[in-house]
Amino acid sequence: MAKFLLSSPFFFLFLFSCVALPLLTWPAYAGVTKHYTFEIKLQNVTRLCHTKSMVTVNGRFPGPRIMAREGDRLLIKVINHVHNNISIHWHGIRQLQSGWADGPAYITQCPIQNGQSYVYNFTIVGQRGTLFWHAHISWLRATVYGPLIILPKPNDSYPFVKPHKEIPIIFGEWFNVDPEAIISQALQTGGGPNVSDAYTLNGLPGPLYNCSSKDTFRLKVKSGKTYLLRLINAALNDELFFSIANHSVTVVETDAIYVKPFETDTLLIAPGQTTNVLLKTKLNFPAADFLMTARPYATGQGTFDNSTVAGILEYQSPSLHSTVPVKNLPLFKPNLPPLNDTSFATNFTKRLKSLASAQYPANVPLNVDKHFFFTVGLGTSPCDQNQTCQGPNGTKFAASVNNVSFVQPTTALLQAHFFGQSNGVYSPSFPFSPAHWFNFTGNSPNNTMVGNGTKVVVLHFNTSVELVMQDTSILGVESHPLHLHGFNFFVVGQGFGNYDPKNDPENFNLVDPIERNTVGVPPGGWVAIRFLADNPGVWFMHCHLEVHTSWGLKMAWLVLDGNLPNQKLPPPPADLPKC
Repeated sequence: MAKFLLSSPFFFLFLFSCVALPLLTWPAYAGVTKHYTFEIKLQNVTRLCHTKSMVTVNGRFPGPRIMAREGDRLLIKVINHVHNNISIHWHGIRQLQSGWADGPAYITQCPIQNGQSYVYNFTIVGQRGTLFWHAHISWLRATVYGPLIILPKPNDSYPFVKPHKEIPIIFGEWFNVDPEAIISQALQTGGGPNVSDAYTLNGLPGPLYNCSSKDTFRLKVKSGKTYLLRLINAALNDELFFSIANHSVTVVETDAIYVKPFETDTLLIAPGQTTNVLLKTKLNFPAADFLMTARPYATGQGTFDNSTVAGILEYQSPSLHSTVPVKNLPLFKPNLPPLNDTSFATNFTKRLKSLASAQYPANVPLNVDKHFFFTVGLGTSPCDQNQTCQGPNGTKFAASVNNVSFVQPTTALLQAHFFGQSNGVYSPSFPFSPAHWFNFTGNSPNNTMVGNGTKVVVLHFNTSVELVMQDTSILGVESHPLHLHGFNFFVVGQGFGNYDPKNDPENFNLVDPIERNTVGVPPGGWVAIRFLADNPGVWFMHCHLEVHTSWGLKMAWLVLDGNLPNQKLPPPPADLPKC
């Protein structure tokens, strides 16, 4: 019988099947096209016993969740039914060869006017994780924002334990009045804008505010499970500390980039940043509820909302006939760092490292083609004639990069560049370093006036860039979360005081630096980043404290086309809004 099997052709077919079957692999995921419709409309919303009509997407606050996988194409039609102009930014999406879909008003597109629509068309290439979308004109992102969740390809797994459930938690701010009126008045008077009335978790202020106990986010969990919390800071103007009472979390991702996992009781998240954490619940029902709270990390001299938002972590009772009534469970509160705890902020930031594995390498540029040194900070501009201003010494508050306060154009920069009509729209003369050097973190100079202009840095395709951003003491040192559109970058170094170009680079991390799209410039310090300019188009870089952006702390990079077809920006879509 054995001899028959060995000589039979069926044996070799059987043998081939046994060997070949394990080698079979799933076909590569080609991606699918997903369609969404965003109706920009007014909606009455009540928080803190105040009802107001506000701009929303589809009448929801926060707005709808976008779900996709790495490799998917998104077609999102935005229809504007309100009198405000609108544009939407897909925060953190690289927009490779799709710069027309990036969204910042007057940078990559003119805004969508009342009665108009625009289809944002882009493919998610090489990204997976938690991002978000928000309005990118004036202060409309106070109410127009929502999660953008990118799942791995179907046959890819997380580089950490598979969670029982995934929950987006998006931080925001609530204003009892119209935020557009607040910033409009501030820009007119030159003073600082009024602060928000509350922070929110998934749109809800929580029980620590007056008239708000019913508007509380409750995270219901089971004992002995692992949950993935997708944390997003969509607040307008504040970095936030966050903690869950009697629980620690494991940080596994920031800005849609996997990181070396580490455990912490409290984390810091700046506006524009996202952080994924694993929450492992207690093995047994704890017969208690736990507050999840967030409050600001504040470093500047201006006023800020120093209140605390709270949600409640609730364990599912093991029995419907529990002897402990739910309403009588004890409620534990976490201990958050002091409002100005820069030491905690620094130590937390230093713990963030790229995974730097074979599958998820840290491709930090080791050789640098162009070096830049940008000062970022506050300043002043003259008060208009026959007007009384509320800024320092009767001036107007301003902010700048290398003492250039950005002047918003009336034509989109990308359109002007693509059609060769830059004359009178922008100048390719943004300074590589400050025109005037001084002790940036010492005593403030007497002259605090800023210059003005619409200037860009022009880069050839595939230029490797090192940028050092230095905070200044003009009108006080302050943390500035800077967001770069169109790219991720590696944070290779940071420190306090003035950057030392001779000694500080010796301590740069070029092995596993954290990769991000938004980074905080330390108060009275500096941060160094590197990135590869491999994405043709015009890319905004600005402070994600909206008040500083409104004052002019922003600039743009213009990356020229490369030589190959896949290195060129395609023509604009036919429905691109016109100014």
